[in-house]
Formats: sequence, C-alpha cells, structure tokens
Amino acid sequence: MKDIHAAPVTEQTRNRAARAPVLRAMLSALVVLILGWGGLPAASAQLPPPDHDPFYAAPADLGSFWNGAVLDARPIALFGLPLPISAWQVKYRTTDSSDRPAAYVATVLVPMLPWLGPGARPLLSYQVPEDSLGTRCAPSYALGGGWDTGAVNTLIDTPFMAEALRRGWALVVSDYEGPQSRFLDGVNSGRGVLDGIRAARDFPAAGLGPDTPIGAWGYSGGAFATLWAAQLQPEYAPDVRFAGITSGGVPADWPAIARRADGTVQAGLALLILFAIARNDPGAGVLELLNDRGQAALIENSAACGSDLVPKYLGARVADFTTVPDLLSHPAFLAATDAQELGGSAPTMPTYLYHSITDDVIPVAGFTDLVGRYCARGANLTSVHSMLPTHNPAAIGEAPEAMNFLADRFAGIPVDPGCHSR
Repeated sequence: MKDIHAAPVTEQTRNRAARAPVLRAMLSALVVLILGWGGLPAASAQLPPPDHDPFYAAPADLGSFWNGAVLDARPIALFGLPLPISAWQVKYRTTDSSDRPAAYVATVLVPMLPWLGPGARPLLSYQVPEDSLGTRCAPSYALGGGWDTGAVNTLIDTPFMAEALRRGWALVVSDYEGPQSRFLDGVNSGRGVLDGIRAARDFPAAGLGPDTPIGAWGYSGGAFATLWAAQLQPEYAPDVRFAGITSGGVPADWPAIARRADGTVQAGLALLILFAIARNDPGAGVLELLNDRGQAALIENSAACGSDLVPKYLGARVADFTTVPDLLSHPAFLAATDAQELGGSAPTMPTYLYHSITDDVIPVAGFTDLVGRYCARGANLTSVHSMLPTHNPAAIGEAPEAMNFLADRFAGIPVDPGCHSR
C-alpha cells in the first residue's frame, strides 16, 4: 500500500491545501444559516412579498432621477437573524430594456468588522440566479427574511456570499430582473446590475465611495446578468470601473440549454425559457405558437420561480405546449433567444470564467464558443474548463479560485493581458 504521508508536495497539493480553509468557512456558514433558517417561516410570516410591499413601489417623480439614484432605503436583519452584518434594502432608479425609468431594489451588506486590507473596502456585486417569472423569487425578499419556496436560489448561494463577507468585502445583491421579473432579458438585467452598484457605492450608510474597488460575481443565471453588465458597462455606466469580474456555469446558446432540458428531470428549465421569451416579447412570434395548454400554463405560472417549475414539469416536453412539433428550432424562437445571447461585445475588465466540461444543465460547447468570441474581441480573460463533474459541484469546487482572482484584483495585482486557459 502506498504511504500517503510520503507523497511529494505538488502544485496541485498546495492548491488544495490553500483552498481548504476557504471551503471549511463556506461550509460552516452554510450549516449555520441552514440551522437558523429553520426558525424563519414563523418569525417572518407577516413579511409581505414585494408585490404587496409599498417599499418596492416606484415614486410618481421617478423620471426626474438619474440612473443609480437612491430613492429610498431601510435597514433589515439579514435573513431575519441577528448576524454581525449591517444590511439595508435600497430602492434605486434604473432604465429598463425598453428605455423606461424603473425602480429596482438591491440588498446592501457590509460586515460590521473594520476593513483591514489595503485601500478602501471592496464592493462585490453578487448576482443570485433569480431565474423567475415573479417577484416573490427576488433575492431581496429572501435576504430580508421572507419565506417562500422561491428563496431556494438565494439560500443555495449563501455560502459564497458568506465567504465574500468573511473576507471583509461589502456586497450589493440586486433584484436585477426588476418589478416585472424579466428573466432572460440581458439589457434589463445588465442595467439593473450596474445601477445597483451605483446606488450601493453612493449610499452613505454603507461607507463606500468613489475609491471603492468594484467586482462582480455570478453563477448560472447570475452569470448571465453579470456578463451582460460587463458588456454594457463601457457605454451605459463608464463611471462604474470594475477591478475584475468572475462568472461560472455561463448560460450561452439558449436553444441548446432548452434542448438539453427538454423531456428530462430538468424540463421545467426549458419551459421557463419558453415562458419568459413568450411573455417578454409578445411581438416576437413565440407567444402565438403556444397551444391552448401552453397559453394556460403561461398564465398559471405567471409568478413562478424556476425552482417551482422543475419539480412541477418533470419529464415534460415543449412540444406538448406548442402548435409546432419543434419550437426550439423554429425561426421565431431562435431569433428571440439570439437577441439574448452573450458575446456581442467583450468585457473590458479582467475576467475569470469557469464551466464544467460535463455540465448537465448548460452544455459546455456554448461556453467554449463564448470564450472564443470574447478572446477574438480582445478580452483579458482567464478561462477554466473544469474537470469537476456537473453543474452544482463545479459551482462549489471552483469558487475558491474565483474568489482569489477577485481578491488579487481588489489588491491591485495586475493580470497578464490576453486570454489564458487553466
């Protein structure tokens, strides 16, 4: 038998050892929060969901404010628990994808401990995969202590947010889908992220300011919003200067994602994509391709979260909801999803992207193609085709290196220009 204690110390071993404390911290945070979560439903039973909470309403003079302006704010207890984190819900002005003024809400989190690192305390824009058709799935509702099955995506991301807070970073978590819950609307999401950063940076109680280093993070649906924000930043928000961004499990090639899910245990994801495309742009021609069952399902699920649709539609097929046999290859569907694909421009800031080569939710081919397009457009990009199996394990296992990439950028450590793969 090989003596494991006599094994040579390799670079891989050192990397594992370096990641171990981070992983332990993340897992510990998850255990603490899950234990705490068990008491939340009773404690927060009276918390109204966003559609019934006046705080979320847009003011009558919304159009007179600038993008990123703070419209209102209120302190909250994170998850309704007595945690050592200062937290606020901040309502801010943005502009939606139809160029109309809109009022969004973000949650701003700041550790109560003083920042001991170099320079100003960093701000991380953290995009939870909202993946929803209704505001009860918005991260602000879950982070404020609201209990709903739609809170699951926010809860799953809690260990990663906890690790960022442990490092002393402030967080802004925007409800980037907005009050209309526009899943799969890249411009809407990207603008919501950028204006959420502006609001957090300028919110006096958070103690941030113009010298605050800014980063962004997102996995899966959160990566979609993060990268749309990165693409839009030079023209829409040149004042938001990113030190770096990271994203993983990146949604690219939406028809391929829907085809991968169709007829499987993940079929609800295919229907989420279909319903969002049909509802967001009624003139695109997809809505009229729904049959009676599809029209009824669209109405029935008008406030559903992705986490509701997956168990509800196990094994379902898109063809059962449409008047054409292969809607996922129909020109109207392809045109509508093509408008939401990433890659129209490249991020101008240092970028770190990762994706499992065996991702069971988002096929890796789309990620590989997106990396190629970004690199062809001159991105400074580190890409990781992860050997960790499937979507969720890669999210956990690749997170420490992604966090370290951001930490180096916040510390002002430069990156080598160009594209690099690991």
